[in-house]
Parts: sequence; C-alpha cells; structure tokens
Amino acid sequence: MPAQHDIAAETELWDAFTASAFKDDAEPGFCWTQYAGHGPGPELLGDPRSVLEIGCGTGRALAHLAERGIAARGVDLSPVMVEKTTAKWAGTGAEFVCSEVLEYLSDHEDAYDAVYSIFGAAWFTDPGRLFPLVRRRLRPGGVFAFSQPPAIPGAYGPQGMYKGGFAGKAMFTYRYSYRPAVWERLLTRAGFATADARILDAPHPGHIGTLLVRAVAP
Repeated sequence: MPAQHDIAAETELWDAFTASAFKDDAEPGFCWTQYAGHGPGPELLGDPRSVLEIGCGTGRALAHLAERGIAARGVDLSPVMVEKTTAKWAGTGAEFVCSEVLEYLSDHEDAYDAVYSIFGAAWFTDPGRLFPLVRRRLRPGGVFAFSQPPAIPGAYGPQGMYKGGFAGKAMFTYRYSYRPAVWERLLTRAGFATADARILDAPHPGHIGTLLVRAVAP
C-alpha cells in the first residue's frame, strides 16, 4: 500500500473506479476467479461463523455469505463504494466499514473465523505488513484466503500501475506479485501454520489464470 500520506490519493483513485465497477442490478455471488462460474466457491473458507473481507469492493461476495447466516463484515478504502454497498446490501445483514485496511486491522481487536480477499486488499497491500495483522485477527484454526492474477514471469514484488491511462491526473497504485512458493513462505513467516498457493488455469486455453492462496492459523 502507499505510504500514509498517499492514502488520500489512493482513496480518490478507488472512488473514481467505483462509478464503473458498481452495478445497481448486481446480485449476491461468490467467485474467487475473474471468470463467472469458474473455480471453487466459499468452501475454501471452511465453515466460518464470522468473516472479514478486506477490500470488499462491490460487496457481492460478502452479501452472499451474510445471506447464509454468517456474520459478515467488509472493509474498503472508498467511502463512495461503502455508501453504495451499505445501501445495496442492507437487507442481507452484511456490514461495510470505510477504512484503510492496515489501520483497521491494527486498531480493532475483533477476531474472525476467516479473513479473505478477492482481487482486493491482499493484492494491493505489502504482505510484510498485512499478513502478520491478518494472523492476529484470526481465531485459532482460522483461514486466510485470497485470489488475484498470477505474477507475470520475471516481474515480482511491488508493481506500480497508473489508473485511467497515461494522460491527465497521476493516479496510481501498487500491486504485489510473487511466485506461489514465495507467497507460501511469506505466510508461514507471518505465523501461519500452513499455506498453500497455486495457479488455477483459466477455463479457456491461453487465458490468464488465477492465483489462489489459502493459509490456516495455528
């Protein structure tokens, strides 16, 4: 994630993204990959009674879990997105909080059975800072799972990206990319008992796969 003084710029970036990402006719749905109906579902989380989604975006996955009786809370940096998701999914019981994820995990003492990210904060946050905080927020045996695109071969670590093209206001973010074995090492070093990272092939040959990572707290 950007340094503290860059949070305002990062928030502006995600507020701009919200207008195109959120659709009023969206329905609850849980999918780890970028392809509808492809790959595993929420069973990767185990059988949690409480979950926290970091970088919850449009809130569809969180609403899906809340409708199944799970205490579901999501954290997102964009106040515009949180306002929209709160209004959209109020009837499901899902709760949405506007906060920077590292600040939220540091300042709040609530514990969860599962923490997860779907193309969300686990992709945009320095794992050296994020993973130990997630570990502290999990109950014993709790699950941390996340998905995102796999690393481009040879392009590892933080990857800078401008938003909205290369003309106009300089809005940018960082994404973190590593080989699966490195993700596993980062998680076990952060105190997780087990970690498994793999790349799920796309449903069509030659298309971009999905990195799926699952770690379990001791």
